[in-house]
Amino acid sequence: MVKIVQTAGKDALGEFAPDFAHYNDDVLFGENWNNEDIDLKTRCIITVVALMSSGITDSSLKYHLENAKNAGVTQKEIAAIITHVAFYAGWPKGWAVFNMAKEVWSE
Repeated sequence: MVKIVQTAGKDALGEFAPDFAHYNDDVLFGENWNNEDIDLKTRCIITVVALMSSGITDSSLKYHLENAKNAGVTQKEIAAIITHVAFYAGWPKGWAVFNMAKEVWSE
């Protein structure tokens, strides 16, 4: 497994909120994302589902959709995942995520 290294927290908030930046980069991405108990593709799918279920459709969702695509999630798989989750999380959330997923998988 390729080690995931994240610096977005330090880059954006390092001086303003160093503790938050540390938790983001070193704990969330450094430890959690590098835990090998769940493979990267599954971890990406879980993250997309969690963001969709929470109604988060900002740049963080796009980032995680791109991660999912880069981890091997196909267009057919993401379409099935979003459709399945829409029944449980809400149809409008499905629409919102599909709009962003179409962008990511057409790139």
